[in-house]
Amino acid sequence: MNTPLEVLTPTEAAVVSGVSVRDVNRIIDESILPEGFYSSSVHRVRSFKSNACVFISFYFESAGRLTSEERQRTIATASHHFLNWTAKQDWSIQDEFLTIDLFPFWTRVHDRLLRLSAARDLVIVDEEILSGTPIIKGTRIPVYDVAASVAAGVPMRRILSAYPGLNEEMVELAALYAEANPQRGRPRRSPAIPAGAVVISSRRSPRRDLPHEATPR
Repeated sequence: MNTPLEVLTPTEAAVVSGVSVRDVNRIIDESILPEGFYSSSVHRVRSFKSNACVFISFYFESAGRLTSEERQRTIATASHHFLNWTAKQDWSIQDEFLTIDLFPFWTRVHDRLLRLSAARDLVIVDEEILSGTPIIKGTRIPVYDVAASVAAGVPMRRILSAYPGLNEEMVELAALYAEANPQRGRPRRSPAIPAGAVVISSRRSPRRDLPHEATPR
């Protein structure tokens, strides 16, 4: 596959494949792909070759039409058949009476890889700028601040008004970068009541009694 990205993290592979990170991890846990398409160390540090995303996308998107066995057989055949990953080759796999065309999956994955590559190029990390916070190249604008606005549904015109140095393309790529490289940590949640705890008080507002009407004499 002619793209500058060769190795992807599980989260990046999920974005490029158009599936969840959980599904990407299933690829390794359930041995769906040949081992040459991914690596997993003893410390569970996982990575994927970019061309694995074509098969990941195919496996999950075609689940409603093909059995797991048929999908894995197609992947096994294609992984040996396609040595050069280009748009000009015939992406069809013939299995007796069944013909499967992988070209639509290749096209979508290829486009997403190019977008992810552009997002990577847009972002820089410099310890001398904002203590190493990822920023948009040529600015001091934190990538995750822009992405948070997109995720919150802030209209594009308002985002561009808040960040005059950006254009619509840069905002979209910032959001894509954040999706492929989520910040560490989880949002704080309200503490749950321990099992077996007994509520001994509540903070309900006291009822306000109406003043008694005067009793006629």
